[in-house]
Amino acid sequence: MEAYMSSIGSKLQMLYTSDHASVVSMNLFVALLCACIVIGHLLEETRWMNESITALIIGVGTGIVILLISGGKSSRLLVFSEDLFFIYLLPPIIFNAGFQVKKKQFFRNFMTIMLFGAVGTLICCAIISIGAMQIFEKMDIGPLDIGDYLAIGAIFAATDSVCTLQVLSQDDTPLLYSLVFGEGVVNDATSVVLFNAIQSFDLTNINAVIAWEFVRNFLYLFLTSTMLGVLTGLVSAYIIKKLYFGRHSTDREVALMILMAYLSYMLAELFYLSGILTVFFCGIVMSHYTWHNVTESSRVTTKHAFATLSFVAEIFIFLYVGMDALDIEKWRFVSDSPGTSVAVSSILLCLVMVGRAAFVFPLSFVSNLSKKSPNEKIGFRQQFIIWWAGLMRGAVSMALAYNKFTSAGHTNLRANAIMITSTITVVLFSTVVSGFLSCE
Repeated sequence: MEAYMSSIGSKLQMLYTSDHASVVSMNLFVALLCACIVIGHLLEETRWMNESITALIIGVGTGIVILLISGGKSSRLLVFSEDLFFIYLLPPIIFNAGFQVKKKQFFRNFMTIMLFGAVGTLICCAIISIGAMQIFEKMDIGPLDIGDYLAIGAIFAATDSVCTLQVLSQDDTPLLYSLVFGEGVVNDATSVVLFNAIQSFDLTNINAVIAWEFVRNFLYLFLTSTMLGVLTGLVSAYIIKKLYFGRHSTDREVALMILMAYLSYMLAELFYLSGILTVFFCGIVMSHYTWHNVTESSRVTTKHAFATLSFVAEIFIFLYVGMDALDIEKWRFVSDSPGTSVAVSSILLCLVMVGRAAFVFPLSFVSNLSKKSPNEKIGFRQQFIIWWAGLMRGAVSMALAYNKFTSAGHTNLRANAIMITSTITVVLFSTVVSGFLSCE
């Protein structure tokens, strides 16, 4: 009996210690988030840094400190969780993107945006997949099948245009902002849909039937996800208009808008659709219909609430990516051949550049053929900016790479470790270098 009670006591002590460690980690992480906001604000007028790059650099610096304190055992305060990213952090970012978009410019350039975001992403994915397959098979990085190469294409086709968007103005360059912004969101949605479609099919013995099923599944996910987002937005507008919550409390209006927005994303995930595409179009519809049916105070509150949630989520993601970049577990697998990891990262960067160029310039030419006004045509300088903005890789690429090449955040195979470390390298390099040059 005494031994039993002692065992329970030791377990409770371990549980208490574990909970206290989690509280300490969360305190430090929240403090770092505050530091990112303060430092980003102080550096805002210099135009050479923004909160995203600041969070990334602070994350790397914190990772180094933790690595030294832990004796080289860990560099993270939190363990990466795909659920944390896809369920809690990504929805407010994508929804706010749709909610804040200038709809007139977006829909005026809708066909060009879809051409870049959907068709262009497929072209980029194909080029990266084929290039990786041809080159990596000649390198000793470990066993990868055709599904892995297609997944690599989808992972590195996902862009992150946050840094460029922060220095582009919707008022000064409406066409350019609309194209870069619209392509970025549609590109992320297409990449995730494509990645999920690849994961759900056995592509080792591909034939015409499997290829057709793959295309059909991709189009089904794309169209139904869009319709679900539009439907949820319209339902929210109808409920708020008919019940008129504002006559009693603006809190109910705000709460219903936030919950309906989140519900659209969760419904998409429930039915195995694309939550990104659903919540984006839900944001567009809610900003056009629901927002105009609420009271004036609710309009101000929701606009700032969605922007704040998106802002904090973005900083959280970049801060974590910076800390996880030094995770010793992944780098231990490639420590015996650092040249291979560097070579793979360089090849992937080159393939990303080639993949972008392969669709931005040809599709811009196709788009210009349908434009009558010279002001609506995409000039070569604008095409170059669109190409450059799309070179950045960010949190979506990281999350998809973790989904494909890790198990609960851990890596046990050398090939998988190389792909994870290469993804981290590409994300850090493209975000910092491209961000610095874009902000100049």
